[in-house]
Amino acid sequence: QLQFVESGGGSVQPGGSLRLSCAASGFSFNSYTIGWFRQTPGNEREGVACISSSGGNTYYADSVKGRFTISRDNAKRSVALQMNSLKPEDTALYYCTAGCMVTGRAITTRLDNWGQGTQVTVSS
Repeated sequence: QLQFVESGGGSVQPGGSLRLSCAASGFSFNSYTIGWFRQTPGNEREGVACISSSGGNTYYADSVKGRFTISRDNAKRSVALQMNSLKPEDTALYYCTAGCMVTGRAITTRLDNWGQGTQVTVSS
């Protein structure tokens, strides 16, 4: 069973930085793309970043391009999301999962395995 544990969230001021971590288990980690998604109350989950199984290719939502960086360590079965120049509109519950893909300009996933998420709040 695919399992994900997200950590690293917190409260920061606009312009600040956070580094999220995702620990994965229960599947062949280095065979899957891994993505970060975020959700705010009343809204659908939004794909933020996606990284290929080898880590050689990445894709970002337009809203975070140039500010966020996704990376992975297959030996440690972990994925990180470095978030810089944070904005209040980045406030959300952040999740990671496997099987992300790019559909048009959106990052999506066919899987429905989610962890508890980690809360990011950007506010002055």
